[in-house]
Amino acid sequence: MNQIFVLAVSLMFLGGGFAAPVASAGTFHERQVRQRARIVAGLESGSLVHREARKLRREQLAIKNSKKRMVHNDGKLGPKERSRLNRMQNRSSRHIFRAKHNARRVNLRD
Repeated sequence: MNQIFVLAVSLMFLGGGFAAPVASAGTFHERQVRQRARIVAGLESGSLVHREARKLRREQLAIKNSKKRMVHNDGKLGPKERSRLNRMQNRSSRHIFRAKHNARRVNLRD
């Protein structure tokens, strides 16, 4: 039952980002997908509580929306904008790591 839930949640997250422009379908999108997968894996393993996961998902959504706004302004991402997105993703990655490795745990019943 838990595996079905995780699969459904994973597909829900992965399906939301495939409408990205072709020019930016490279590393940004792949990194977003990997970070979302790390959040789902943390929920599945019990190393993330739901509140932490919700906060991390919102952070991922904010990064995605920031990119949309940056592209919407002039139709492309400049070097400064790309650098800013990379810093945002780095920060988010640190937040995921810290949340997964803190003392809060969910007791999963087998």
